[in-house]
Amino acid sequence: MKVILQQDVKGQGKKGQMIEVAEGYARNFLLPRKLAVLATADAMNTMRLQEKAKRAEEARQRAEAVETAEKLKNAPVKITARAGANGKLFGAVTSKEVSDALQAQYGIELGKQKIVMEEPIKAYGSYQLKAKLGFEVSGTVYVMVVEEK
Repeated sequence: MKVILQQDVKGQGKKGQMIEVAEGYARNFLLPRKLAVLATADAMNTMRLQEKAKRAEEARQRAEAVETAEKLKNAPVKITARAGANGKLFGAVTSKEVSDALQAQYGIELGKQKIVMEEPIKAYGSYQLKAKLGFEVSGTVYVMVVEEK
């Protein structure tokens, strides 16, 4: 019996996949628990439409990530911080501060978890940080830490 899975089923397949199962397994386990529906023409058409919509959404999100990467190239972030006599900052500049500065200065919304920092910035200067935007798209955030006057 052919069924279309509504959820991931261990040992059978992933959500949205059409599989062939024993009739008793489908009738007694999958269908009552709403883990699957019968593979009728209407259900198969709905599955195709959902798959098409999912691909379109992924393409839109990927295009958005590429656009954000382009915006980051032309958006050097300037962060002011206080430091001691030898140029060492009081505290550190974190990815959250970089994210907030991007939002305030350029209107680019980039989550702090998407900015890759090996360690927080603890001195004045220019830095290049990698931003993982998803869909294997990454950008570079240029950060300048300057002295607070």
